[in-house]
Formats: sequence, structure tokens, C-alpha cells
Amino acid sequence: MLKLKKILADHGIEQAALADASGYSAPTMSQLLNHGFWPRSAKSRRLRDNIRGYLRMRGVAESLIAVAFEKETAPVQEGPDTNLSDEEPMSIPKQILHPNTRQHFGLVRDPFGEVSSAEEFYQNEHIRFTRAAMVDAARRGGFLAVVGESGSGKTTLRRDLQERIDREQLPIQVIRPYVVGMEANDVTGKTLKAAHILEAIMAEIAPHDPLRMSQNARFRQLETALRESYSAGQRCVVVIEEAHALPKPTLRHFKRFIELEDGFKRLLSVILVGQPELLTKVDPRDPTMREVVQRLEIIKLPPLGHYLEEYVAHRVEPLGVPVDKIITVDGLQAVRDRLQPPAPRGHEQRSYLYPLAVHNLMIAAMNLAAENGAPCVSADIVKEVTWAR
Repeated sequence: MLKLKKILADHGIEQAALADASGYSAPTMSQLLNHGFWPRSAKSRRLRDNIRGYLRMRGVAESLIAVAFEKETAPVQEGPDTNLSDEEPMSIPKQILHPNTRQHFGLVRDPFGEVSSAEEFYQNEHIRFTRAAMVDAARRGGFLAVVGESGSGKTTLRRDLQERIDREQLPIQVIRPYVVGMEANDVTGKTLKAAHILEAIMAEIAPHDPLRMSQNARFRQLETALRESYSAGQRCVVVIEEAHALPKPTLRHFKRFIELEDGFKRLLSVILVGQPELLTKVDPRDPTMREVVQRLEIIKLPPLGHYLEEYVAHRVEPLGVPVDKIITVDGLQAVRDRLQPPAPRGHEQRSYLYPLAVHNLMIAAMNLAAENGAPCVSADIVKEVTWAR
């Protein structure tokens, strides 16, 4: 730590004010004060002169200015961390890994980009169970909901299901009704109705059959087409993303879809993928949803929890860089602490430790480390990451 930090504290000068005066960000100035990391983009002599000039303007004595850039030997009492709020945001803004950051850490690409192959897909016991449940539901006519917070990996699981079906040549036809613009009511958008789902199924399994005029005739037509598809060895599964935007009447109609059967064989499977708002719509206390609740299997995607270190290593190490060259042990703990803050007394702890939030926080911390020339991400760097609200 530089003596400059104590000089600022003794004279009531805010670090942010010094950062603005010198033309650098508050986190960059914090790295300089706490660790002596000079920003790579700075001309060291020019930055020193700018800081000295600002100190003189604020009335700091020349004797103190002369030793401002020396290391402080005695510990300084830390004040409250002004970079952390009482409550971290649920959604950290999208972060981009800078080219200079990739070069700094020796990475050929962003390790926290979208999953592009089955090998990149991280699996722990929860993910493996969910994958197996989705395939089983698709095979046997199941009715399954996969529920998770934004960024918890729902879309990756849906893509993995399609990838696995194609890779293993499973006799399963995935049907995804068009959900762009879908809303829970017809005031803010368009609701997805049972008739739209029927049309999507028929377009996949019997594209050349003209749809009957009456609704009753159409559903009989659908049952006949599904029975023929099943007899030919092909299973059908309807997968609906953003299922939390489905209206309750459509959720109730899914019960009728899964009841289409041939003896003991169900002709259609349904997998819903959505955010936790879906759970409020399938509330067992709602008498209108009772029959849906009794038939719907729900899997909730948990936060990474104690899998954080394993997850980060899984994303980083295939690029040929050990995880400890990217982030320290205490840095990973700081990531956990920021995304899984302690709950106020009397409240349940809420964790934001999901893959997308981890990606954005890691990228922001890596950019900050590279900007300041730090060899890797430490706990201090993670704590100093800020973003616009």
C-alpha cells in the first residue's frame, strides 16, 4: 500500500476525486493505492506529476508529497468498502473480455463465451440429473418443467437436449412453438394458445395435411397423426422456452395434450423451460391448477454453490491455462461472497451464483487486473469491480 492512501485519508480527499483529476477510473486508482499497480496505459512520470499537482492544489504539504509514492509499512485502518452495495444486482450487465486481457492471461478466446459443443458443457450432479430427466420425459411421454433464474443454464440444457438427440440418433422429434413476442396476456403481447401448439405439432409431424376447420376435428386429426408417428417409432416432445410467460389456460390445456395416448403409451411429451415466475402459476393452492400440479414434474436449477471452483476450472483449463494463473483461491471466494451475500437477519439467503453472473463478474475482474498489470485476479480486484446501475 502506498503512503498516498493515508495522505488522502488524513486530508479528507476522496479516491474518486483523485481518480477523476488524474483521468483514470476509481478501481484503477484503488489498485495503485492498495497494491502499487501502475496502469499499463499510463506514463508513470506523467501520472505522478498529475497526482502531485492535485495534492498541491488540495493543500497537501510538500514533505508529504515527496513520500507519497513510497510503500506504507504500518497497517492503515480500512474504512467501509464503498464499491460494494448492501445488495448486489440480480443481473450484472454484459461484460466483454478485452483483447488486451486475453493477451495478458494467454487466452486464445474468451473462456466464458457461449457453449458451442458438448465438450464445453459443464455437468455436476444436478445438471446430470436434469439432463437425464429431460431425455426420459421426451422418451416416455412425460410432463416436465425445468425452472431456474436468468443465467442459470436453462437454454444450454435445452440445446444439449437437441444436441444429444441428434448425436445419439434418438427417435425423438423436438417441436418448439414460436414464442417470440409471447406474453402472459393479450394486452402486452400475444398469448400462446393450445391451438398454436397444435398447429406447431402438425407442421412438424404431418406438414402436408391441411388442418380441419373445427377445433374438435383438429384435435382428432392431431391424435391420429401422433398415433401414426408413434407406430412408426418416432416420439414427439413439445419444448417451450420462456414458459413463465404462458397464460394459465394454456398450462391447463397441456394436461389434455399429454393425455393423448394409445393404450398405456403416451403419444406426446411436454417440457417447459422457464424462470421462477412459472412456479407461481402452478401453485398447488390454486384450485384451477390442481390437475396440472398433480401431473407436472418440476426440477429447480440450483446455484453453483460449492461447485464454483470446479466450474471456473472447467471453463478455463481447456484453453491450456491453469485456473490459478487466472484467479487466486481468495479471488474465487470473493466471487462467491459477492454473488452469495449474507442475508439480513430474519431473511432467507438469496444466491446469485449462477453461470451467467459468474461469467460477467469474472470478465470484469480480469479486465481490471489486466488494466492494472496484476498477474491474476485477487480478492481485492473482485471487490473493486464496479458497474453502472
